[in-house]
Amino acid sequence: MPRNPSTGVYSKPAGTTPSVGQVIDPVPWNALTTDLGNEITNSLPRDGSAPMVAPLKAAGGTVSAPGVGFASTPQTGLYLKGGGLLGFAQNGVDVSFDQALVYAAKSGDYTALASDDNAVHRFTAAATLNLTAASTLGANWHYCVIADGGDVTIDPNGVETIDGATTLVLKDGYSVNIICSGAAFFTNKLFARIQSKADSSAVGDFVVGLILSNNGGNPNTHIDFTAGSARSGSSFVSSAASFTKRVTGTFAAGTGAGGLDAGAVAANAAYFAYALRKDADLSFDVVLSTSPTIGGITTTLLTGYTIVKCIGVVLTDGSSNIRQFVMYPRDEYTFVTPVKDAISLAVSTAPALLTLTVPNGVKVKAKLRFQFTSSSATNSALLSDPAQGALGAGIVSDGGNVGAIQVASNYAIGSADIWTNTSKQIRQVAGATGIIWLWTDGFHFHCGRSA
Repeated sequence: MPRNPSTGVYSKPAGTTPSVGQVIDPVPWNALTTDLGNEITNSLPRDGSAPMVAPLKAAGGTVSAPGVGFASTPQTGLYLKGGGLLGFAQNGVDVSFDQALVYAAKSGDYTALASDDNAVHRFTAAATLNLTAASTLGANWHYCVIADGGDVTIDPNGVETIDGATTLVLKDGYSVNIICSGAAFFTNKLFARIQSKADSSAVGDFVVGLILSNNGGNPNTHIDFTAGSARSGSSFVSSAASFTKRVTGTFAAGTGAGGLDAGAVAANAAYFAYALRKDADLSFDVVLSTSPTIGGITTTLLTGYTIVKCIGVVLTDGSSNIRQFVMYPRDEYTFVTPVKDAISLAVSTAPALLTLTVPNGVKVKAKLRFQFTSSSATNSALLSDPAQGALGAGIVSDGGNVGAIQVASNYAIGSADIWTNTSKQIRQVAGATGIIWLWTDGFHFHCGRSA
């Protein structure tokens, strides 16, 4: 009877246990010697002179007593982990080895699986990478992502986080290594450090692109921004696509959403547009505020954002609609419909301030045209920067920029670009009593665009 293949136990044939004086039956004894010969042949020589001819089946063992060990160090060897996984023990301590690295290209959304442990995936287009639950992937699962064709949004399962945030946007051209703790995900922080280094080492103050315009479909309520970037000192943000905000709602993230930092849109107001950078993923957004300075912005709705820089301004009319305008290079604005800011305004030798339709709280260079008449044949008017103080009009004083041409009650015209004070005002004065009309065509509000 050969060895039991399931248990490995050998039972000798019946009739092979002799007693003294018994006559031996050759049949069972021949079977015994045949079995013994076969089993000796089947045994693995200790000197290694012959190999196994079938799989070697070892005991499962444990990390402290491996199923395959060494005589001199029995706690070092191989054992069977839970789930049918092979374990490696070294002096009774588990030793882990990575799976073979696997590279694959992805052109769309993908869900990372447990089998992607130690994989490198290169995304060739903008995509969302969903992560399977951390408890399923398990502690020590790790994965490399390369964004090579668009931003990749990394989205953990449910309420799980990556680096403490609900999502992480890997910008095009960057890579990141993701590590699972069994409960959450972390990165090697290289991506964040590179971005931070780019900010902290850079200097300058500029706006490139991000040109403002009335939205084509909703010109009275929505403002469009072209693609571009803005920097103020060490803070930088960019947008690869056009962006839209509306003045009919308070701030919410994303294009087309409300833009006001607080309150409701007001009539005859100026709304300054500020570029924002979301701290979690460095994405671009815009907030609109009546404050001409960053320090005056209401930040209640801006948690998680850095205010980078003012990139422009829009004005509303008496109906709280956005005045339609055209924006030209170097931060020049022209109203589609000129605003008549003075109608038959009496002027005299006493200098006075004149309020214009321009942004409030900042000095701008107003683009003005005027018409002047006077009963005096040689009269002239002077419109000037209030910072120059009280000037006198006329050839014997400080001159003029519009005047009646030697005929009483005639009309003269003129134009000029004049700096205002922070209350939207310029100064006006005449050599003698007269009447003036003034049109505001637009203004220059410098935000740092050089083109």
